[in-house]
Amino acid sequence: MKATGIVRRIDDLGRVVIPKEIRRTMRIREGDPLEIFTDREGEVIFKKYSPIGELAQFAAQYAETLYKTCGLACVICDRDAVIACAGIPKKEYTDRKLTAEVEALMETRQLYTCDGKEPMPVVDGAAGVVSCLMPISSEGDITGCVASVFAKDGQPHTGTTDLETKLIQTAAGFLGRQLES
Repeated sequence: MKATGIVRRIDDLGRVVIPKEIRRTMRIREGDPLEIFTDREGEVIFKKYSPIGELAQFAAQYAETLYKTCGLACVICDRDAVIACAGIPKKEYTDRKLTAEVEALMETRQLYTCDGKEPMPVVDGAAGVVSCLMPISSEGDITGCVASVFAKDGQPHTGTTDLETKLIQTAAGFLGRQLES
């Protein structure tokens, strides 16, 4: 653990303000859930909670199935990072921070296809770009997204197919329902 040198008092309602600099650095937004841990030495630790992260193993199996049965390279993400992928190098994507563009796409709450648009990378430093993306919604909140990935290795994107779009929408809807149950 790293000391910040910042000290805050608990108010009469038991609240503590997390300083803006820390929220910005740790990418904690208003309304984000935080998990609270304690230890025997009296430390209280706040950790960003990722509902999709709870389904990481299941999400990895789902992504692998999409790739094996349909040849669809895809990523499943929480609001900040890739938690599962298939058909692309796992080391380049898993646990990597999403680009600001992908985060902005999630906030639109709509299906995105890259047809005729500038290619958008999923994570910085990786070759793959988003072909189709659908946010995962659970109980009205955006918890992540499912995206198909086109590995641009000198070949132009030929367009998003209807099947690809339906598979991505189905995956996002299914994962959203899993989070609600």
